Amino acid sequence: MPSFWENIRMPEATDERESGANIAEAGDMAAYVSFPPPSAGTSLPAIIVVQEAFGANQHIQKVADGFAAEGYVAVAPALFHRNERNPNPMLGYTPDDFDAAVNTYMPALTGQGIIADINATIDYLQRTYPRTRGQNIGIVGYCMGGRVVYLAASSCSGLSAGVCYYGGAILAPYSDGVTPIDGTGNISIPLMGNFGETDGNPTPADVSQIEAALDAAGKSYDFKMYSGAGHGFNCNDRDSYDQAAADDAQARTVAFFNEHLK
Repeated sequence: MPSFWENIRMPEATDERESGANIAEAGDMAAYVSFPPPSAGTSLPAIIVVQEAFGANQHIQKVADGFAAEGYVAVAPALFHRNERNPNPMLGYTPDDFDAAVNTYMPALTGQGIIADINATIDYLQRTYPRTRGQNIGIVGYCMGGRVVYLAASSCSGLSAGVCYYGGAILAPYSDGVTPIDGTGNISIPLMGNFGETDGNPTPADVSQIEAALDAAGKSYDFKMYSGAGHGFNCNDRDSYDQAAADDAQARTVAFFNEHLK
């Protein structure tokens, strides 16, 4: 699929927020944009593809290309852009990469910062990129990105559907105290979830707790637990890749987006 890198301008930081804290600073957030050829039309729905803990790397770019092949403009923002040393890391899956992801990049994320990043991406799709103006926007995230999807579903306007792949730590707070599960009552979009039975984060018990919160809040969702699959089952660059689960989850996800976005 045709693609390019975009720099999404973040709003300038101010000290006068309702929370009393800065949630975004001046600067650019890199984003990988994959799109169908011009023959697909001039006005298309969009999907925000939220990275794993390893950045908007080659795997996430391939995931975005897959959604573009289905007729969507797919945008994968680089959520580690506040790291001054490397604002757009593209890690692999070696032990050193895992160490950098877990100990360097992920701990610096905040809930308010994530909300600002997704809002900026929505604004880009609604106001800047000409082929998606006025169109529906979905969001899908993997691993760390699944947690982002759950948070965005309750905190970011302009979304029409969300898909969470094995989102870890949905029940736990970011460093600024924002906890995705706490916003369950504010979720206003249909939500899909794809999870692995042998995953350690989220465990099946965690998923059951998330389902209970959604049920108590009367929210629409469609969760599926894949027997024998573990964390990261969708990523064919990881040892945990499970092709059968990945293929089925992708088919579910595309059908879900087709229903709610097209």
